[in-house]
Amino acid sequence: MLFNLLAPLSDELNPLNLFRYQTFRSGSAIIFAFFLTLLIGPRIINWLKFKQREGQPIREDGPESHLLTKKGTPTMGGLMFLISACLTTILWADVSNPYVWVVLLVTIGYGAIGFGDDFLKLTKRNTKGLPGRFKLLAQFAIGAVASAIVIWVAPEPLSTGLAVPFFKEVLIPLGWFFLPFATLVMMGSSNAVNLTDGLDGLAIVPVMMAAASLGFIAYFAGNANFADYLQLHHVVGAGELAVFCGALCGAGLGFLWFNAPPAMVFMGDTGSLSMGGALGAIAVIAKHELVLAIIGGVFVLETVSVIVQVISFKTTGRRVFRMAPLHHHFEKKGWAEPTIVIRFWIIAAVLALIGLSTLKLR
Repeated sequence: MLFNLLAPLSDELNPLNLFRYQTFRSGSAIIFAFFLTLLIGPRIINWLKFKQREGQPIREDGPESHLLTKKGTPTMGGLMFLISACLTTILWADVSNPYVWVVLLVTIGYGAIGFGDDFLKLTKRNTKGLPGRFKLLAQFAIGAVASAIVIWVAPEPLSTGLAVPFFKEVLIPLGWFFLPFATLVMMGSSNAVNLTDGLDGLAIVPVMMAAASLGFIAYFAGNANFADYLQLHHVVGAGELAVFCGALCGAGLGFLWFNAPPAMVFMGDTGSLSMGGALGAIAVIAKHELVLAIIGGVFVLETVSVIVQVISFKTTGRRVFRMAPLHHHFEKKGWAEPTIVIRFWIIAAVLALIGLSTLKLR
């Protein structure tokens, strides 16, 4: 919004020329979202504590320590960075860019699904929440609408093409199959982050790393000069998503202030579903859907651990892991929670760097 209001005045007031630069607005979004989250965080936490007398319901089949250490902690803390990231994006991004609204649609839409899920868990005092089929159907509907807009906005062959990392000009034409593919990317990313959110600070830091990486990728893909130099597919308008990624990182840092062990609040499905969906939407727009699987490798590992566990138990009656998702397996092995969290952060950082290296390895 500031770009749309102030950039046209830069010819008369030279300092306002700063608002033309996506790099300046992305950096400003990080700082603004961080302090906005710190400002609204305590108020939201106090409101959640007032509404949630007993805090988030704890899984009875989960690690025994959670019944002691996590009991009474309020959930739905994702509201604070959901509000902060979205307001910051509207303030600092070019609101005439359709890609900005596509990402906001997915973020807010998936956040609403997560909010409904958290609300039912709290009111019914169990860990089930919304029926699984309803959640998936709602996610698919929102993702399909977002994918259709991306196909409509982007020119051919980018609109329905799948870019392959490590190759310069490879673009696999998917036709209208791209719509369900892109939708599944958003859904998969959303639910993968949701599965990862199980320990204090475990999900938010890898999300910030993934958002920062995708922010660089979106900026490079949206800039004709950088796209040509790095031999990327140039996606006109994608660079504006760097502002959203900056807002997500800043809001995430602010949330981590309250979510650092021992957590004052959990993000809940309100946060994990919205953030994961946002990462998927950015990857689809920037034509880096496959690279997202590398950058978000921690989320992939957590999801695969659940899939392997379920398949193994149903087919053989045996469990591969002591408990799934993967972070609970290490808890069962006796690892301390901070050890698990920090080691997962390290893995996420390495994978994010590998994902960024694909920009040059072509």
